[in-house]
Amino acid sequence: MTVHHVVAGVDGSLHAVRALDRAAAEAELRDAELRVVYAVTDHDEAAPILESAAARIHDRYPLLTVTTRAVQDGAAKALVRESEGADLTVVGTRGFAGFTGLVFGSVSLRVAADVHSPLLVVRGDHAREEKGDVLLGLESDDDTEAAEHAFQEAERREVWLRVLHAHGQRHHTPELPSVLPATSPGQRREAVEDRAEDAVPRFSLARLQERHPKVGVDARTVRSAPAQLLVDATSEASLVVIGVHRHGGRPGPWLGPVAHALLHRSHCPVLLVPAGC
Repeated sequence: MTVHHVVAGVDGSLHAVRALDRAAAEAELRDAELRVVYAVTDHDEAAPILESAAARIHDRYPLLTVTTRAVQDGAAKALVRESEGADLTVVGTRGFAGFTGLVFGSVSLRVAADVHSPLLVVRGDHAREEKGDVLLGLESDDDTEAAEHAFQEAERREVWLRVLHAHGQRHHTPELPSVLPATSPGQRREAVEDRAEDAVPRFSLARLQERHPKVGVDARTVRSAPAQLLVDATSEASLVVIGVHRHGGRPGPWLGPVAHALLHRSHCPVLLVPAGC
């Protein structure tokens, strides 16, 4: 029988404690066990950190199954390995060592590139995590997995799902103005492109809404820079979900400007969903 589990990386810092608390809450929401991992060079160093983490969670979530493990490996490699088969992998945003510096350096890029499960990066205003809707940044119809996870998160939390599909300004070759309004080739082409962009949320979400009828959905398409628009929208969200995709011959997902902007400036935790999860 498959055991559902959430993985949390810790290193003893305050930011890791916050990530640990969020991981425990996510495990409880999923009726899953919590696996706490600490990457060290010496196993003897890990015992106090792991014992403290387990005691903290048992005190707050007495019915939650918690296992701990020290691994002698680099933080990125350890977390990627432990993420295989996990329902969710959780990390903090800053720290002094181990796992919590993940979003601000090469370690974070390696984890996001190779992680085998959705990666939750705990950041933003701590008070917002318990309220607010789930926000989905929808790029295209290719974001099926991210959309499915966003519906699931909204359903678990019994909140609305806000879907934001943003596309930047297009650049067209200058042309002479048409005698009749909106009838030049460029204007007609732009109108067709606008209708296609507006249809993305509708077609992407239709089947998911049927599978999750209890989830209220508010979807909109905006012609604006996606990164800044999503960052601003996170001020009212409890969680933002985006998909990350494999490109070319790269070994894992490529983190584009939207992901980078959210990881550095989001007001709430960020859920990265690799394609295929």
